[in-house]
Amino acid sequence: MHYLTTIRDYIRWSTSQLRNAQCYYGHGTDNALDDALMLVLHALSLDHSLPELYYDCHITEPEKMAIVKLIDQRIRTRKPSAYLTGTAYFCGLPFIVNEAVLVPRSPFAELIENGFSPWLDQLDVNRILDLCTGSGCIAIACAYAFDNIPIDAIELSSEALEVAQQNCKKHQVESQVQLIQSDLFSALTDQKYDLIVSNPPYVSESEMRDLAPEFHQEPRLGLTSKENGLAIVKQILKEAVDYLTPQGLLIVEVGNSAEALVEAYPKVPFLWLDFERGGQGVFLLTAQQLIDLNA
Repeated sequence: MHYLTTIRDYIRWSTSQLRNAQCYYGHGTDNALDDALMLVLHALSLDHSLPELYYDCHITEPEKMAIVKLIDQRIRTRKPSAYLTGTAYFCGLPFIVNEAVLVPRSPFAELIENGFSPWLDQLDVNRILDLCTGSGCIAIACAYAFDNIPIDAIELSSEALEVAQQNCKKHQVESQVQLIQSDLFSALTDQKYDLIVSNPPYVSESEMRDLAPEFHQEPRLGLTSKENGLAIVKQILKEAVDYLTPQGLLIVEVGNSAEALVEAYPKVPFLWLDFERGGQGVFLLTAQQLIDLNA
């Protein structure tokens, strides 16, 4: 490989290696080139702020070895690149990630960046709840979007909560985001929220078996749910009404389980949200609609 000398050479070579190995992209990148770029820059202790003119700089032999080792690890283990670099981006913000949490990739990012408009008036929001927070990315991004609004972030996994705590410290939102270990609402008392958001486990066991190897590197607790992927979502639909203000909203991501959810609740008027940057399977219900559902 003596003929490869520059950063650009190794980005091109790495892209070819990933494509030839038929790696899967869907954990922060959606193509081999972006995946390769992430890994090469990480191996060189650089990031995406590097001006493109530097791509023609020559790299040292130890740097070449570091790149080759990282690309080999990506192909051999099928770990998402975010796990290998330890960083993933959500709402343009960097988050610490490891195998204890899912790699952030939810279309919730677009909702947060838009302040949940037009469905929510930010001036009417006094408290937010994030169920199944994982790395804390949704709760922390909400902290940026809703200045000084208290946010409770619930997570069952103690290992995931450790990652979320690191991210709260990283983004200096520890006074705004309260992390709570809980099985959904079980640890809460009588607190009411104007907005409850959740990206819960919603993958069925049958669907999980068919997913790419990269998904099997993520914590199963954060992905799968019983009852055709709907067990946790059903519990949220049953219990969320007790924690919403009269004007409150519930917004939940169910991904490919959307069709099964509609079949299970044919009379519920789910509002399925559209996204300019792609994504699907996110519904909105009002507090009143949840009252009617549970009547």
